[in-house]
Parts: sequence; C-alpha cells; structure tokens
Amino acid sequence: MIYAKVAGTGSALPKRVVSNEELAQTVDTSDEWIKQRTGIAQRYIAGEGETTSSLAVDAAKQAIDTAGLNASDIDLIIVATTTPDLVFPSTATIVQNELGCFGGPAFDVQAVCAGFVYAFATAEKFVKTGAAKNALVIGAETFTRILNWEDRTTCVLFGDGAGAVVLSASDEPGVLTTRLYADGRQKENLWVPSGVSTNYQAMQDGAAFVQMNGQEVFKFAVKALAQVVDDALEEAGMTAAEIDWLVPHQANIRIIQSTAKKLKMSMDNVVVTVDQHGNTSAASIPLALDTAVRDGRIQRGQTVLIEGIGGGFAWGGAIFRF
Repeated sequence: MIYAKVAGTGSALPKRVVSNEELAQTVDTSDEWIKQRTGIAQRYIAGEGETTSSLAVDAAKQAIDTAGLNASDIDLIIVATTTPDLVFPSTATIVQNELGCFGGPAFDVQAVCAGFVYAFATAEKFVKTGAAKNALVIGAETFTRILNWEDRTTCVLFGDGAGAVVLSASDEPGVLTTRLYADGRQKENLWVPSGVSTNYQAMQDGAAFVQMNGQEVFKFAVKALAQVVDDALEEAGMTAAEIDWLVPHQANIRIIQSTAKKLKMSMDNVVVTVDQHGNTSAASIPLALDTAVRDGRIQRGQTVLIEGIGGGFAWGGAIFRF
C-alpha cells in the first residue's frame, strides 16, 4: 500500500516587519488592544517586488531541499492562496516555471484560511493513488493587499508569507486522516464582496477589501474546529492523548486556546506563531509547521494535528506522523 509522508518543510516571509506600535500611528488602535483580542504583536507585509509566487518559490525551495530532493523530482504542485499573482495563469504554474519542474499538474486551491488543509488533503490523494510521487503543497499569501487600512477590525489581523511541504510516497504510514467541510450559508460573515463577475465596478474602484463579522466568525470557528478534531481522531482510531503537537491555523490566540482545551492539551504542545506572523491565511499552518520543525520541537516519529477554518466557511483538519 502507498502512503503519503511529509518529507520536507519550508517557509518564507517578506522583509518588512510591522509592529502593533507602528500600526497605531496610522490606525485607531493600540498594542494592548490588539494583543488582548488576538495575541498578535507584529506581522510581515510584502513590499515592492515581493509577490505571492516569489514567497511561494522561496518556501518551496526550502521544502524540496529539506526533503533531500531536486526540483525535477516534483511531479505535482498545489498552491493554496486567496491572493494569486494574476487572475490567470495559476500561481502554481508560475511557481513551476520558477522551479523548472515541468510536465506534472500544477493548480491553485482557494479555501482562504483553510486552503492549506484543502491542498494537503488533495495532494495526499494523488500520492496514495500513485498519481504523484512527490507533491509540493504550498500555502502562500500577500493578504495585506486586500485590506482596508482604515478598518481596525481587519487590518490589524493579517500578514503575508508562505509555507510549503513536500508529500512523498512511502511504504510506511504518514498521513493518517484528512477531513474537509464547508458551509456556504456563512459567506457574508467573512468575505470580499466584489470580484471579476460580481460587483466588478467596486473592484475597479478599489473596494475589494476583506469584511468580517468577528463575533460570528469566532463562535462558528470554535464549534467547527471542535467537530473536525473529534472527527479526525475518530477516523484515525486515535485519542487526543496520542497527539504530540497541534499546529492550528494562526487566526486568533483565543481560538487556538479553545482548540487546545478541547484536546486537553497543554499549550506547551501547541505551535503558536500568531504573535509574530499574524493571520497569514493559507500560509499560516505550513509557516507554523516549518517554524516548529526548524527549531527542533517537532521530531520525526511524532504525531501532528493540523486544522483551520476560513471564509466560505470552509474548514478541515489532518493528522499525520511526521
């Protein structure tokens, strides 16, 4: 039987760091207000010449290198992003071109903050069926480019960055389960209400900004993530005590703490980067994963639970043995 195993991880961040104090100079907010409500202390913001694809390529190169592979070994690329470089072609094909690994499928997945879990689950199926041997899965965003910098309820939350993993075929179990969900009834609680085929004039006028009903998002997220944790553990035939690390979507420290409480897991076993990166949407889980791998917390043979929820609403989780 073929399994999919995480063979390597990587990440990339823009050069510019923006602290809460700096934001408070132009937005009606404060370091204390942001930290109390979100746990965020700073975020990275993409500058001139830094794009979703350039961040994705840098993260991808790290992941390929740590997997002990060459770019030519990659036969599938999936990029999870809400902020692609272009309407088309896909960011994945731009990444493929930069890496120089042509021929295999390359496409984008759009599930906002749940995008990486969706891409991860999709790539795992390709590997398990033998359709790919080495899949590059990337979450990459320049999310700050769709923010209204006069709206303190949203602009303080997000940052830019990219994270990547290589999923490779293995004879030993790696990914143990993946679970994906969506509820389109929640659309207007977290969305950008303009696009190419809807409210196009608003987009042309520069009104393509994120809008969020924070209270509703929080309530739904806590409930949905509790569900995905239960379902993933049940499908894997595991208990919460068998999870070594929780690597959650980095949206809000209170949501992260709620999920850890559900698992009866100490925060010492939860990877938290929201304080340093903010919410990087589809990039947040792979960024956090790579951070914990590189600093030595997550070790080979340990069991990891990833989970996230984003606009749509879309949400999901996965359990894998690293």
